[in-house]
Amino acid sequence: MAEIKKILFPCDLTEDFSRILPYVLSISEKYNSVIYLLHVIQDLHKWGKLYMPHVSMNQVEKEALKSAEDALDRVCEEQLQGCPGLQRRLASGDPAVEILKMIDSEGIDLVVMGTHGRKGLEHRIFGSIAEKVVKKSPVPVLTINPYKLK
Repeated sequence: MAEIKKILFPCDLTEDFSRILPYVLSISEKYNSVIYLLHVIQDLHKWGKLYMPHVSMNQVEKEALKSAEDALDRVCEEQLQGCPGLQRRLASGDPAVEILKMIDSEGIDLVVMGTHGRKGLEHRIFGSIAEKVVKKSPVPVLTINPYKLK
């Protein structure tokens, strides 16, 4: 039988997070697993040099990291308070790449992540992080569409 000791839960800190969280907690409780909560901030430098009057790209990224850190603090205090061994991580870069890196570096056994259900042009422009992770992950990935949950 496969052991699930480390669960990676990449989250975008939207309200969809709250819909998926009960599944992550249930699996973690059943297998006595550690949850690795990961939030990835998109690397704004990949868009090239954007003109933003009076604000440097580094300052924008610094503020985004601070804001994400504060949001992770709130999530951990309000929704994950009794979760033993919770590990939180914040990264900057391409979300799919950072998720795959963490799977490897932390020896993750299972990934549980939401899908946005983008279609058409929006899917072509933004792609699907979940799709990329499912295709390239060396471990099982459980995807949950938060909009279809009862």
